[in-house]
Amino acid sequence: MHKPGDVILGGLFEVHYTSVFPELTFTSEPKQPSCQSFDPFGFRHAMTMAFTIDEINRNSNLLPNVTLGYSLYDNCATLVIGFSAALSLASGREKQFKLQQNCSGSPPVLGIVGDSFSTFSIATSDVIGLFKLPIVSYFATCSCLSDRQRFPSFFRTIPSDAFQVRAVIQILKHFGWTWAGLLVSDDDYGLHVARSFQSDLLESGVGCLAYSEILPWGDNPTELRRIVEVMKKSTAHVVIVFAHLIHMIQLMEEVVKQNVTGLQWMSSEAWTSATTLQTPLFMPYLGGTLGIAIRRGEIPGLREFLQQTRPDFHDDSGDERSMVRQFWEHTFHCRFAPPPGWVEDGGKVCSRDEDLENMETEFLDVSNLRPEYNIYKAVYALAYALDDMLRCVPGKGPFRGHSCATLQKLEPWQLMHYLEKVNFTTPFGDQVSFDENGNALPIYDIMNWRWLSDGTTELQSVGEVKKSILRGEELTLHENEIFWNFDSKQPPRSVCSESCLPGTRMARKKGQPVCCFDCVPCSEGKFSNETDSMECTSCPEDFWPGPKRDHCVPKKTEFLSYHEPLGICLTAASLLGTFVCAVVLGIFIHHQKTPMVRANNIELSFLLLVALKLCFLCSLLFIGRPRLWTCQLRHAAFGISFVLCVSCILVKTMVVIAVFKASKPGGGAVLKWFGAVQQRGTVIALTLIQAAICTVWIVSSSPAPHKNTQYYNDKIVYECVVGSTVAFAVLLGYIGLLATLSFLLAFLARNLPDNFNEAKLITFSMLIFCAVWVAFVPAYINSPGKYADAVEVFAILASSFGILVALFGPKCYLILLRPERNTKKAIMSRGTFN
Repeated sequence: MHKPGDVILGGLFEVHYTSVFPELTFTSEPKQPSCQSFDPFGFRHAMTMAFTIDEINRNSNLLPNVTLGYSLYDNCATLVIGFSAALSLASGREKQFKLQQNCSGSPPVLGIVGDSFSTFSIATSDVIGLFKLPIVSYFATCSCLSDRQRFPSFFRTIPSDAFQVRAVIQILKHFGWTWAGLLVSDDDYGLHVARSFQSDLLESGVGCLAYSEILPWGDNPTELRRIVEVMKKSTAHVVIVFAHLIHMIQLMEEVVKQNVTGLQWMSSEAWTSATTLQTPLFMPYLGGTLGIAIRRGEIPGLREFLQQTRPDFHDDSGDERSMVRQFWEHTFHCRFAPPPGWVEDGGKVCSRDEDLENMETEFLDVSNLRPEYNIYKAVYALAYALDDMLRCVPGKGPFRGHSCATLQKLEPWQLMHYLEKVNFTTPFGDQVSFDENGNALPIYDIMNWRWLSDGTTELQSVGEVKKSILRGEELTLHENEIFWNFDSKQPPRSVCSESCLPGTRMARKKGQPVCCFDCVPCSEGKFSNETDSMECTSCPEDFWPGPKRDHCVPKKTEFLSYHEPLGICLTAASLLGTFVCAVVLGIFIHHQKTPMVRANNIELSFLLLVALKLCFLCSLLFIGRPRLWTCQLRHAAFGISFVLCVSCILVKTMVVIAVFKASKPGGGAVLKWFGAVQQRGTVIALTLIQAAICTVWIVSSSPAPHKNTQYYNDKIVYECVVGSTVAFAVLLGYIGLLATLSFLLAFLARNLPDNFNEAKLITFSMLIFCAVWVAFVPAYINSPGKYADAVEVFAILASSFGILVALFGPKCYLILLRPERNTKKAIMSRGTFN
């Protein structure tokens, strides 16, 4: 279909969709293939280009004084025909023409709108691109066509598959569909999509493919049966199909045979708007389909233009192969040049008076213009580029020497330069411009196949996905308007493994995609507070995971507290020992003039009771939250108090032995070494040695409070670290040395006469003392946390009570209950205390 003009634009459209190739022989001239099966939609695409050029010619603001013409060809959905048509457009229709200003024949074509197939566009652009002839496709989506080095003159007003793939991935992410199947056609379109989809899906981390299958061309029921079997066995409930309509028809026939239901279909733009699939046979399976569709637009005046389509209006050449004539014959079921016998067999001859307006035909339905809208934008892009080029001011042009292109010497590559910079807005409000790869700003409508209660179907827009210069890629979905073909009327769930809840982490299943995993509880001490966490995180030092390990809680603190039963008991025992010491001291003070008290070295007895009271009280420093001063004081107080206590006992033992020796002839000189001053001096000297040990310990390596997390993972044990184990061992060793010495001396003096029988009591008290502290060492080492403090307190109390009871129990018994024995005569006698 042709129309003359100052500048000619070419067009390639699918007006027929099957071809019959003649038999090739060497005896006859080659014949053109015969195009069959007229496609009214393809013809409407061609008429849309004719309308757009007519509209531009009527626009005084765009290309003034320049008339556009067109030369439209049918590719018959066949590569060889489409390629031949493209070469005809590039080289001119006439067999011979002259390259002068007043050349005969049609002016050269400066731009081509088409082709509709990616494979056709690849083949055409490979050749036409060598001449820098601009090609603006309205339907070829293969992302491979964005290769600017291979296809330098290719542009398109439809988004590439790369954006379509990202749009589908955004929808998958929106609904949480991480497990899906992919079906593609066995051609450039499908295979490039498959590679792009898998790489983008992996990069985005949105999900995984349960399977990826290639739909065969032609009749291959065995392969289709196998593919549908794969779909049935898969746990994926979402199926994404990037294929052509013919593939879907063949696939759905097999799906119906095997009755595969419960799938959520996602369609590419190639078949989203196909009414052929929206039939009562297929809709029980395809209902609820979500699809990516070419942007719908409105073209004012197109319907009126299409209504004017008549054989004598657009084409009066008389060529029986004319597009308009074939459309007329297809629509009214008539023939302009009927073959012999046509009329007799019931055929009708076209009269040219048929009424197209009253004919029910989808040709006039302009309510859902999608490819047509892309054609409209493609033609306008070429027109605006040509307009910009012709408005060039001489001397300020973009070419060599700042020259401009002229209509008389126009070259296609000059138009391509301006086409790269074109930027305009359509009456529908969409911005049109091309990026560095020749792709227009992408925008898609998201369609939903609604299956209505009356059995009819409706294709409804439920959102859009687009890319803008300022905001990037945006997805808009109106979920409340989506029809779901499931009993729940809710989006399906399609995952290989259910999400891992907080408190668990994902563990990959060996040999399976990353979306297939097990949920493993976080290990001890770690938590995860997010769904599908890859790793569990360790809690901070003072925190511990909660019961569900989905958050951290402060660790419980543990120390020997005054508020717990163990601490209360030990405190009570300490206070009881202190009180008993005070009572005994009071008894001794009250009865200090009695022979029993005077005979037992009253000064040392008083000092020993004070020392025992300090021993009982120092145990309180081991109870409560450890602080620096309590840590420093507890062992110092403990060590000094016990040295004071044991040194008093040691001196008492030595005094007993000295008195016994002094009672023998010639032994009076011994007592001068054990007078009151010497006794006090010895006790003070022995105690000062321990004080010096404690001072050096605190100054050099002071005990300090410490948060111990080694005993328990979920608790913090507050304890006092000794700072220096050597110093602690010296402190205990010094006490042990004095206690051992006291025990040995008392043991040796145990058989002295009864009036000096305190040696027996000292022996027994030191035996208890040494036994307690010998048992203390292994118990202390093996007791964790607060129990180590409890063991030490227990040892202090046990040894203190042992000394108190062993030394002062019998004396208090005689003083209070047997006063008749508390006489000088009774004490000086050799009888025992009965």
